[in-house]
Amino acid sequence: MPSSRARSLNETRDRILDVALEVLGDNPDAGMGDIASAAAVVRRTVYGHFPSRLDLIRTLTQRAVTEMTAVLTEVGAANAEADATWAEFVARMWPVAHRYRVLLALRRGEYGEAIHGLLGPLDELLADLVKRGQDSDVFAQHLPAGTLSQLAYGTVFAIADGDLSNATRGPRAATITSLLLLGVPETRATALAADQP
Repeated sequence: MPSSRARSLNETRDRILDVALEVLGDNPDAGMGDIASAAAVVRRTVYGHFPSRLDLIRTLTQRAVTEMTAVLTEVGAANAEADATWAEFVARMWPVAHRYRVLLALRRGEYGEAIHGLLGPLDELLADLVKRGQDSDVFAQHLPAGTLSQLAYGTVFAIADGDLSNATRGPRAATITSLLLLGVPETRATALAADQP
């Protein structure tokens, strides 16, 4: 069992990460000082856990990848049709995508290479799911599975980024739009979205 000091350090680290997501979500260019102020700690405390802004971004990305991979692995284990699996993945991943939506903006900037590298395992799982859908004629075949999965997946994050209220229409819009991009007919995409809680 960890000591009370170790628990306290882990709690502080987790709080800094949670606050960093909020601060960076409002302003992707926010600095470590902004994060320290919002977390009600001194900058030295933030730097004690994350020696650089890049370390903080990497940790946030790894946390997101871990959460999203767990969701995708779990829904993929049901062996449902690929489009139904995708719809359930989006619905269950929505809170994660909404929470980590800032990574989309950061992925396009100076941290892009680091974020892309960490997203690799998740990208492979998504490409495998799309390839399975292409092989069973559920998804379109006009683009390679990796490219098509990135377009559909990116759309989910783009909708999450624009839906700052995390309203109920966001997950439905993300599910339908991403399924349409994957080549699923509108009636089927709408029905699959309606099946999600």
